[in-house]
Amino acid sequence: MARYLLLNSYPGPGWENQSTERTHMNTMLLKLYVKFDNLMSREEGQDLIEYALIAALLALGAVATMKTLGTAISTEFTAISTTFAGAF
Repeated sequence: MARYLLLNSYPGPGWENQSTERTHMNTMLLKLYVKFDNLMSREEGQDLIEYALIAALLALGAVATMKTLGTAISTEFTAISTTFAGAF
């Protein structure tokens, strides 16, 4: 409906007695609405967002794994150090 009104320059019923400034403002708001509607209906950027979410999930998993792995490695090095210290 908004696109039809914008493309056909039909201001709508009851607008014929309004000032040109008000008509201009209504036209600008109608154009803004149409642009916003077009922006919301586009799907080009969704793939990028999905890839970013997957990358963030993988990074979170890697950080959690590395923290656990780091703790395990630290424990093993401590055990090795204790063994070497006791041997000499």
